[in-house]
Amino acid sequence: MRKIEEVLRLRFELKRSHRQIARSIGAASSTVADYLRRFTEAGLSWPLPAALSESELEAQLFPPAPKVPLSERPEPDWAALHTEMRRPGVTLMLLWQEYRASHPHGFAYSWFCEHYRAWVGRLDLVMRQEHRAAEKLFVDYAGQTVAITDRHSGEPRHAAIFVAVLGASSYTYAEATWSQELPEWIGSHVRCFEFLRSA
Repeated sequence: MRKIEEVLRLRFELKRSHRQIARSIGAASSTVADYLRRFTEAGLSWPLPAALSESELEAQLFPPAPKVPLSERPEPDWAALHTEMRRPGVTLMLLWQEYRASHPHGFAYSWFCEHYRAWVGRLDLVMRQEHRAAEKLFVDYAGQTVAITDRHSGEPRHAAIFVAVLGASSYTYAEATWSQELPEWIGSHVRCFEFLRSA
């Protein structure tokens, strides 16, 4: 059971900080802040009315979510979301936030993630590939560049990230280069092979 009354007592009677209260009840400071915010929003004041029980206090601070008809909580377009997930920098959290912006009473993040993963699980499975040790090296540039600031001029530059991975062990080599031109591509391979030989 939540220790709401104890949080309120420590805050309003003993004037403890959020961190001190959190340590006292064995919870996170964010939990304490959430309790106090809910207390204020519920329009309650300290001391609490004598007739108010702990369970009644909890019901006022944590009311049940409103019943929303399914017509107002449409299921996301999983195929479109799956396509979006292939773009650099796109996460499930970002897609869920966009979904909730369109459907404020839509499904919660945990439901969204669970159902997306279930939908992905029904896609055609890819055949597992077996690789013999030191037989194959997979190389490419990472999709996004990395901003690097010149310490002398203060000018930002963007570097490409060369990545090489051994098939059998997933042993990885990575380095930054100023471009993806042929001289950098060849130089990265040479340094990668020197690194793997000395490993």
